[in-house]
Amino acid sequence: MGFRLPAIRRASFTASQAASRSVEVPKSFLAVYVGEKQKRFVIPISYLNQPSFQDLLSQAEEEFGYDHPMGGLTIPCSEDVFQHITSRLNGQ
Repeated sequence: MGFRLPAIRRASFTASQAASRSVEVPKSFLAVYVGEKQKRFVIPISYLNQPSFQDLLSQAEEEFGYDHPMGGLTIPCSEDVFQHITSRLNGQ
């Protein structure tokens, strides 16, 4: 009997395009915007409890407060760093 680990889902469009489209986020997932180009990622909400992801949330709070320019949660790191952190979370 197998099981699936939650995985990061990468949207195929940028955050500015997402703002103009109605995009469904699956139940128990969250959309975040990452990097200079504000690439949209859909992540499991279980990531919010992980210390490494909480560090990213603290950085977001310091940089943006609670006023996120994209209307969603903006993570102030590069896509590479974000993918590295979330890939480690996928392996847990």
